[in-house]
Amino acid sequence: MNKNLHLSLQEVDYLLSPVAIRKQAESIFDFTLRGQGLFEYHPEKLKPTVDYVLAVIQKKYPSLKIPFHSRWGHFRVGEIDRVHLLDQKLKNYSQLEKARIKIDLVITSVLLDAGSGPTWKYFEKESQNFFSRSEGLGVASLNLFLSGALSSDRKSHKADQEGLQAISTEDLNNYFQVTHSNPLIGVEGRKLLLNNLALALANKIFFKEGRPGNIIDYLFEKFGDQIQATAILRAVLDGLGPIWPGRLSSQNVNLGDVWQHSKLGKAQTLESLVPFHKLSQWMTYSLIEPILEAGFQVIGVEELTGLAEYRNGGLILDSGLVTLKNKDHLNSIWSPDSDLVIEWRALTIYFLDRIGHDIQKALGQTPQNFPLAKVLEGGTWWAGRFLAQEKRSDGSPPLQIKSDGTVF
Repeated sequence: MNKNLHLSLQEVDYLLSPVAIRKQAESIFDFTLRGQGLFEYHPEKLKPTVDYVLAVIQKKYPSLKIPFHSRWGHFRVGEIDRVHLLDQKLKNYSQLEKARIKIDLVITSVLLDAGSGPTWKYFEKESQNFFSRSEGLGVASLNLFLSGALSSDRKSHKADQEGLQAISTEDLNNYFQVTHSNPLIGVEGRKLLLNNLALALANKIFFKEGRPGNIIDYLFEKFGDQIQATAILRAVLDGLGPIWPGRLSSQNVNLGDVWQHSKLGKAQTLESLVPFHKLSQWMTYSLIEPILEAGFQVIGVEELTGLAEYRNGGLILDSGLVTLKNKDHLNSIWSPDSDLVIEWRALTIYFLDRIGHDIQKALGQTPQNFPLAKVLEGGTWWAGRFLAQEKRSDGSPPLQIKSDGTVF
């Protein structure tokens, strides 16, 4: 799918906002309630689902000191604080340069974070442990970065245009330990994202030195030391938009993680489009930590949405909150542009807001001090994983998605 839509600049601007993500998710929910969708909602399952997520939060974070759902948690898997080890390597750099390096790391790591598949594992020599899925991808991408392979000189702790352009499929297969018996989904798609990132870095408005980490320089110059979370998201969408594979575009803007539902409004109109910006919001959540460490203030995190990916999506299906009308659909493999996947992801966004609101209320918290970024990290993402492990021996999601390494 590579379509140029005839939207106005205002409509494009709208599609690149969390407001549009929520609005269109609600449209899919209403569509479902009218019986027109592929899923059915079971309202009696909402409270048990919220209670399950609450139990997960209280078990994992009894103090409620929950970090934002971000890439940084995966760097600390196995009770090893690799972030602290990184900080030791960076101790002689200025505060701002540390932030640039950490943003170089986290942007490239998030781009490599789409679902790994059920069998891939990464062996970490230092700990002598195997890690799979997001944690394995996190540790592998951290070691890739620390090796210097993303820099022009192939040794510095940074990512830059020349280094990213030079990354090959063979490099990723090597650093991610990919073999016939240890397959990783979408290696070519991941490699292309890094190569495309190199092209995006030619935009000196956002990346004045040709590094991903320069996005902090752009934010500081434009907003000073108090930055809205939605401004970080928009910088990610505008600065990194060109990296995504060509799907839908309008006004010379690659719309990215935006999809057209065949029965929602008239074809190729705003009403038919459903935005998610999953990886971009995941990246935004992951940028907040180094931005805060550099001495900036980030406000309005509660305005961002949940993430439409297979753990949160698995939660709403495995809990019975929503079910497929046609059970045979569970046995098929679905592409991200299918109506079924669009509806599943949109219902995930809608119910994450509902679950998040009920959890905030149950814990006596406000959206400002307990935003969805904490609900995801403390509860829904883990609840989705735990339910998957209970229901399927390999812990796979309830729906099978044909992934190219750039969506989930």
